[in-house]
Amino acid sequence: MDARTLEVVPLYDGPAPGSEDWTHAERAYFSEIFATDVVTNVVVPTLTPVLPADGCGTAVIVAPGGGYHSLSINSEGFDVAHWLAARGVAAFVLKYRLVPSGEDAVAELIEKMSTGGAAADMEAAGRLAGADAAVAVRHVRAHSDDYAIDPGRVGFLGFSAGGNVTLRVAYADDADARPDFVAPIYAAARGLDLTTPPEGSGPMFLVAATDDELGLAADSIAAWESWRAAGLPVELHLYARGGHGFGMRTQGLPSDTWIERFGDWLGATGLLGEPVDEASLMPRFPTTTPAT
Repeated sequence: MDARTLEVVPLYDGPAPGSEDWTHAERAYFSEIFATDVVTNVVVPTLTPVLPADGCGTAVIVAPGGGYHSLSINSEGFDVAHWLAARGVAAFVLKYRLVPSGEDAVAELIEKMSTGGAAADMEAAGRLAGADAAVAVRHVRAHSDDYAIDPGRVGFLGFSAGGNVTLRVAYADDADARPDFVAPIYAAARGLDLTTPPEGSGPMFLVAATDDELGLAADSIAAWESWRAAGLPVELHLYARGGHGFGMRTQGLPSDTWIERFGDWLGATGLLGEPVDEASLMPRFPTTTPAT
């Protein structure tokens, strides 16, 4: 069964507000440190639709992680989008703005974290990324007919820093920018006030590992407690092992099946469609440097 493949969608007509003077070039490469393909120096935020030929009407925007310095574009992006589209869910991989970096953004992030110098850069990038996420939600809803989705069934799933983006958009002041359901995966919630979810918020699905090297399991517990205390539907999966950044990788651990649990949750919530042929979906993100 063929999938509808649409072109990459820039989120803004011109330069993204707040970064108009950025001139650095986006780059894609294989990170030896993260052992996966990454994208860095995102200046032009985009959505890449990965659509099933016959969808169920549900959409999920996918935000890869990478400490706001890079995006784990396949393991936490296109691999997830393929999985969703194979089950009838329209998926959209979000490339949001990142901290400007040099030749190796991942190495720079590790160095900053070791000296305590990453927090300010990441918070500034988080505010821009949160704005990008809000525009992405509005775009998908506004083009629901084009994407054959229900504008009232638009979800948002993100990993680590992308999970931070997910929480930012879940708590957006503008209801039009808030997703109908959210899935922060080993999300970083530091710097965010989670005490009072917005009125009318939808269900939340959370995943983390208790041996997360960054200690982010506590962040997922805090988000769960906030949603639970507000009487909102929320499901939390904490794995004893898995570490941080497992995404769609296979480690031979129970955490490998987190995406199946997400599928169970989508099904139980009435959001999952009929399976389609995964081989028909668009290819993975190429490991090449974008043209400038």
